[in-house]
Amino acid sequence: MYEPIRTKSVHSTMADAPTDFPHRSREEELDIQLAGHLAALLAVTDELRAVSPSAELDTAAERLAEQVTRLRGGRTPTRAPLTVAGPRLAALHERAHALAGRALVVAASRADTAAAILAAERMDAHTAAIEPRELTSH
Repeated sequence: MYEPIRTKSVHSTMADAPTDFPHRSREEELDIQLAGHLAALLAVTDELRAVSPSAELDTAAERLAEQVTRLRGGRTPTRAPLTVAGPRLAALHERAHALAGRALVVAASRADTAAAILAAERMDAHTAAIEPRELTSH
């Protein structure tokens, strides 16, 4: 009724084939993802520094740059020039809060305490910057 299979399974031939591209470990993938989130947060922080300069934002930007450099194996992140940005201040804080949240999730999953603490601190700072505006607008 059925004819027997005469060729090798696709799965077995794929398993036997040598790979011609490098594979990254889960840890390396998480490092790349965390560095990307922190670099995006650094870019928004630089935008906030242009709109509303403060020593606290300067310190945060430096700490973010240090973490991105560490995660990228010593390569320093590209920094945004400090020019006055167009978006509203609240929108920048909301975007920074979301990015810090993403960074916190990835940092927690890879057990990177330094990055997790920094991301949580940035979330708190951006929450504090957003809440007074929301309370006065109602």
